[in-house]
Amino acid sequence: MRVLLVEDDEPVAESLRRGLKRYGFEVEWVSTGEAALRHPGPYEVVLLDLGLPDADGLDVCKTLRERGDVPIIVISARSDETDRVVGLEIGADDYVSKPFGVREVIARIRAVMRRAQPRTPAENGPEGGGPDSYGARLTIDRKAARVRLDGEEVALAPKEYDLLAFLTEEPGALMSREQIMEAVWDANWFGPTKTLDVHVAALRRKLKGAITIEAVRGVGFRLEIVSGGGDTNGGSPDSRSGVS
Repeated sequence: MRVLLVEDDEPVAESLRRGLKRYGFEVEWVSTGEAALRHPGPYEVVLLDLGLPDADGLDVCKTLRERGDVPIIVISARSDETDRVVGLEIGADDYVSKPFGVREVIARIRAVMRRAQPRTPAENGPEGGGPDSYGARLTIDRKAARVRLDGEEVALAPKEYDLLAFLTEEPGALMSREQIMEAVWDANWFGPTKTLDVHVAALRRKLKGAITIEAVRGVGFRLEIVSGGGDTNGGSPDSRSGVS
């Protein structure tokens, strides 16, 4: 699904782009109202910030609505009820207040798309070639947020899925703890970073034999895809590297 993101705050935009990408969305990002109105498309939904540097987001929303019926979801730090009411009255399909989580935004997108374009079960299949395969055993369906090992669906907690989706974007790349925490838990996470180690351990256990996640002490983690069908090293690199 193609998304036009209109957001002038770069950290917010980048975090949202990464999160949407993990769930199979294609995101075009612009930072001004003028760029949004000039964007040629096509796109299937608009995520529109109201606090733009060159225009009032409500005016941009009104103009976009006058041009067509593409669903518009307002994302804004303005939590005043008046802004919500005005936004909906001039054509927005939904309104999400900052701070928000990527999962909430995705749920809102799917809800407005269901209302705008109801589809039959046959049309609800994966777009663009279906699930991604990693080695002989592991597949990730990013659009459905489902993971299968040897054809059987694996029950992952939401953050376990987000972590796996992030690390499999670049198998073999060393990701720092800071990169992972920002991408999976967002830049405003103030909880214990040991939660990352807990989620890594869970993925090692649940996907044993399909992936290994190496802990590089003092740096972060590296995910590798296991070639072939067997687990030759027990699925855990802890004895070699330890948890940093």
